[in-house]
Amino acid sequence: MEFKEQLKKYQEIINRELDKYLRKDEVPEKILNNSMEYSLMAGGKRIRPILIMATYKIFKNDIENCIPYAVAIEMIHNFSLIHDDLPGIDNDDFRHGKPTNHKQFNEATAILAGDGLLNQAYIVISEDLKQSNKQELESKINVFNEFSHAVDRMIIGEYVDTEYEGKKISNEYLEYIHKNKTGALLRLCARIGAMIANANNEDLNRVTSYAEKIGLAFQVKDDILSEEGNEKILGKPVGNDKKLKKCTYVSKYGLEGAKEILEKITKEAIEEINIYGKDAEFLKQLAIYIKDRNK
Repeated sequence: MEFKEQLKKYQEIINRELDKYLRKDEVPEKILNNSMEYSLMAGGKRIRPILIMATYKIFKNDIENCIPYAVAIEMIHNFSLIHDDLPGIDNDDFRHGKPTNHKQFNEATAILAGDGLLNQAYIVISEDLKQSNKQELESKINVFNEFSHAVDRMIIGEYVDTEYEGKKISNEYLEYIHKNKTGALLRLCARIGAMIANANNEDLNRVTSYAEKIGLAFQVKDDILSEEGNEKILGKPVGNDKKLKKCTYVSKYGLEGAKEILEKITKEAIEEINIYGKDAEFLKQLAIYIKDRNK
């Protein structure tokens, strides 16, 4: 199956599964539920849940066992996007070509919608744990532990990013920000897929290294798109990083320097999983997709 066809298939799976968790009843919190749905189903690329499923498939064919974790990670990702866009952080007006959540509803509703998605993610995982048999439980508890720590690191990365706006920072601090802000969840996704599939430690280390590299590539590409992307394609304004005086790979290394870093780490990511041959073909193409994307 061609990469784009497989990508679309994965996206359809996760959209279908996410729809099962939307709360649509006519209840007092209807507007809050609408706000959560507005962001969750806004048309994202679904890279994180897809990474869980695609990594799992290297080791096992049936992906049903990892679906709850794919759903939960996408809820976490959208919680982070809602809060990133808020006036107190990035103050963005558009996301996916639509008004950001606080513009569509209001700031209080957006904050609570983000909180709701964060909590809903933990509900999804706890329900899966409750239904798991004893044989599955130990590995899934380990996954839950890593999940919680990675979400914590993502929040810390976002804090450090906002704290150091407009300040000169070291290369180490720049790497720290992006390793946590963007990389923590992508690293987690590959590890979730491998752990639920009962991969051995060597395989787990290999896919972890791959995910760390594409996580960095994802952030470097974001920095590049913020500098030279097409606003109509991106669905959000270009130049916000520069306006906020954020320290990015572009501001630190220049546009060409950032592109060189992107090429290098993408190649390294692919080399990490070459050992799996055709079983990892989708993940190899995913690394290239992240490098070449225009939004």
